[in-house]
Amino acid sequence: MAGQSQAASVRCSRMDSNSHPIVELRHARNLGPAIAWRYVAGAASGLSAVSIAAVFGLALSVAVLIVVLSVVNGFERELRERVLGVLAHATIYFPQPSRPDRRAESRLVGTGGITALSPIVEEAALASNGVKVAGVLVTGIEPERHRSVSDLERYVLPTGAILEPGLFQAWLGQRLAGQLGVQVGDQVTLVLPIPTVSPVGLLPRQRSFTISGLINTQSEMDARGVFIHIDDARRLFRLGEQIAGYQLRIADLFATDELYLASATAFGEREMQVRPWTRVHGNLYQAIVTQKVTMFVLLSFLVAVAAFNLVSGLVMVAEQKRVDVAILRSLGSTTRTVLTIFLSLGLLLGGTGLCLGLLTGVGISHVLPGLLTFVSSWSGRELMGQYFISYLPIDVRQVDLIVITIISGVLILLATLYPAWKATRQRPVEILAHE
Repeated sequence: MAGQSQAASVRCSRMDSNSHPIVELRHARNLGPAIAWRYVAGAASGLSAVSIAAVFGLALSVAVLIVVLSVVNGFERELRERVLGVLAHATIYFPQPSRPDRRAESRLVGTGGITALSPIVEEAALASNGVKVAGVLVTGIEPERHRSVSDLERYVLPTGAILEPGLFQAWLGQRLAGQLGVQVGDQVTLVLPIPTVSPVGLLPRQRSFTISGLINTQSEMDARGVFIHIDDARRLFRLGEQIAGYQLRIADLFATDELYLASATAFGEREMQVRPWTRVHGNLYQAIVTQKVTMFVLLSFLVAVAAFNLVSGLVMVAEQKRVDVAILRSLGSTTRTVLTIFLSLGLLLGGTGLCLGLLTGVGISHVLPGLLTFVSSWSGRELMGQYFISYLPIDVRQVDLIVITIISGVLILLATLYPAWKATRQRPVEILAHE
């Protein structure tokens, strides 16, 4: 016993030389966090390479999770706000061009969640500048009514560009204009796949239009969209007073089932085809939502693996500091104090990794779009050309950061329980007997 007391006093002196607060042990109440901080930042830090690697692994996992979720959120936001803001929420097509039905229009608005409608004329055609040719979708619109179902005018340059009837003006998608090599004020010829009898035989019907605006939605519309006034479209397609259908805007994007009943009620026995946005982009939207959930779950497992890597590091620290723990216990510290030390150490390391991951993930998310744009311009290839938008969208949502923080915090706490419990199970007498 005398030998053990001497060993204990020697060890106590050694701990005092390293600035551990042992002398006031019996008078201090919150030694756990203080000693944990000394283990991390003190001159006699007991952190191993395994612990440091676990911290950086956790930071990397959290950063990857934030970046991936931000990209998926960005695609979802752009689909909802930009693409569905410009495109109609639903379109009613007639099998054959028909005259507008004002009574049916008044019955349709206000039912089935429909808030507005606008008549359209829509046909496929070819656009040419005399040298280059591109396939386009020509849409005849009535600008005053069309702005109630689409935000298209917000993306037309120059601001304030208009379509006046009878002047044969056109709005072209910016990517389409670049492909044809034309700009505002130039002429573009629309060629229809409809033959016209002429003295030299059958010729395709065509008409020159003046470009009064360029559409820059940064979506797939920019590559093939051509918009003209509905009166000019009727003359071009020789429809008289007829239209091809109606574009609709609905209050609830996901309440599309009611459109069919509302349309049938408004138009009676008249044949028509109702095409909501879910038939065009619905699969894409569901894929984005499913991908977000899947990636969140899978990458959460990655965060869990990184968090539980702290276990091995903390176990090694507990083994290195077992003599210190034995001296603390012999001087009167409780199991709760020892448990608090290693829980605080684990939470300090895990919290550091979590904070680094949050800062890194948010920082990369904000830098990534510019980096992708630089790589695209440097390589001369449009890396986002195969998607419905031509740039990388990023949407860092606060709720995602909160959820990631909570889940990571719980995983870190669970990862520290075993090493802390293992440290409390050590027997001071057996440890000090060998010192």
